[in-house]
Amino acid sequence: QRQLAESGGGLVQPGGSLTLSCTASDFWLNHYSIGWFRQAPGKGRDGVACITSEGKTTQYVDAVKGRFTISRDLVKNAVNLQMSSSKLEDTGVYYCAIVRQITYATGSTTCLLDAQGTWGQGTQVIVSS
Repeated sequence: QRQLAESGGGLVQPGGSLTLSCTASDFWLNHYSIGWFRQAPGKGRDGVACITSEGKTTQYVDAVKGRFTISRDLVKNAVNLQMSSSKLEDTGVYYCAIVRQITYATGSTTCLLDAQGTWGQGTQVIVSS
């Protein structure tokens, strides 16, 4: 099974920034759409953002639009999630996963926050003053 590893979590003040990284050691991430998910304390795991395999299309949930940016680092074989203008409600354990990619008849693609495969350990983000 393809294993992903999350890193970069930590403590950040409200309004602050943090960059999370998703890496893989045994396959190329740019062969798949990759998504970030988070699980707040006492709640279920929810999708946050995803990026298509070629990196041309990104999707964000409304709660993070304009504040988070998902991107690929092809050199490091990573998918990063840059968090900015952090809010208390961004606190949680963040996970990355391969997600479903849709290809339209036009050839364009998009990603869906529909995780495939197994979950990694996650990386914890705490937004607190």
